[in-house]
Amino acid sequence: MSARRSALLVLLSAAPLAALVGALYGRRDGLVTLALLIALGGSSLAVAHRVGRRRARLGSLRRRFSLGVALVVGQLVVALAAGAALMFVSTHDLVLGLVLAVMAGIVAARAAQLLAQRAMADVDELRATLVAVGEGSREPAAVPSSASELADLAAAANAAIAKLDQAETARRNLIAAVSHDLRTPITSLRLLAEAVDDDIVDEATRRRYLAQMSTHLRALSALIDDLFELSRLEAGDISWSLQQVSVQELVEETVDALRQEADARGVHVHTEVPASVGEAHGHPERLQRVLVNLIQNALRHTPEDGSVTVRAQAEASALVIEVADTGVGISEADRASVFEPFFRGGTDVARTRAGAGLGLAISRAIVEAHGGQIWLASRSVGTSVCFSLPRIEPGLGASASAVGNPAG
Repeated sequence: MSARRSALLVLLSAAPLAALVGALYGRRDGLVTLALLIALGGSSLAVAHRVGRRRARLGSLRRRFSLGVALVVGQLVVALAAGAALMFVSTHDLVLGLVLAVMAGIVAARAAQLLAQRAMADVDELRATLVAVGEGSREPAAVPSSASELADLAAAANAAIAKLDQAETARRNLIAAVSHDLRTPITSLRLLAEAVDDDIVDEATRRRYLAQMSTHLRALSALIDDLFELSRLEAGDISWSLQQVSVQELVEETVDALRQEADARGVHVHTEVPASVGEAHGHPERLQRVLVNLIQNALRHTPEDGSVTVRAQAEASALVIEVADTGVGISEADRASVFEPFFRGGTDVARTRAGAGLGLAISRAIVEAHGGQIWLASRSVGTSVCFSLPRIEPGLGASASAVGNPAG
């Protein structure tokens, strides 16, 4: 396509110029000029195309600029020589034209060098920045002041550097959080194992220690399972069969399953889900995991005699489920981070440190895999977490489908 555009450019440029020569000096000179312009222009651009396809051999941009100037000057020299031979230009005119062409080439080469000097300096600086990033630096590149393609390139490089820095920070935080959550149970297991191995400990104490060890092992197993599930969700390595899910049945079954835990904490749980709310398109077990995470989180953060309410309502194209509690709520400083892995905000009194802080992160990943969203709603008392799901229009139904990577 680019070769055709070059050929069209030569023809459209040569025709009016040759017509001008023909009008001034006769039809023969016009035709000769047309032939010269097409031959020289076509051959020069053909060379440029051929070299462009082998740009790795040509090397730097400076050499490419020099080649461009050489092509132009060479074309002028050949054109003058051919013109002198075919149209009886005098030797005096030929020599003068050649001198002017050479001088024009020298000036053009220097002008191109001056014009490209700042651009080449920006390229060198950007290359040095990227090399430094590869070696561990996260310093952004200097963005050229001019609104040019290089400025856009530098801005894109800085955006990539910022994302890389964020990813590295998140990785360090994740490693630190995992290390912290593994250290406590592993230390306890080591101490308990040493105590069990001690002959001084009586049988009753040994059984109690073994029970504690079993508790720590279950916690470690749950942490590892959650980490594995979160990593698969974020990588998109999932394969779920989606189907019609009755939101009312989903909420009622989940709340009934957690009723005993709520009673033990002295927290009242009730639902506000009308039968007309309809059905969602999703994976029942995964959606129940989201509800369990949200309700258990609300129970942990709600004081005795408080309440947790689970609501659902139908909107234009989605179903929105809300889990609201009457706890102390979430501070403004923490609201932006509640769905991040291992985040456990709030005061030490109001927010317990139980759990690894993965529940909301897993919930977010599951909801987003369904094509929905999860967010914190504004609330004067306590905390309200809402999430949306694709809604099945009444009377239409939905056939079973799949989401994710089948290989997962």
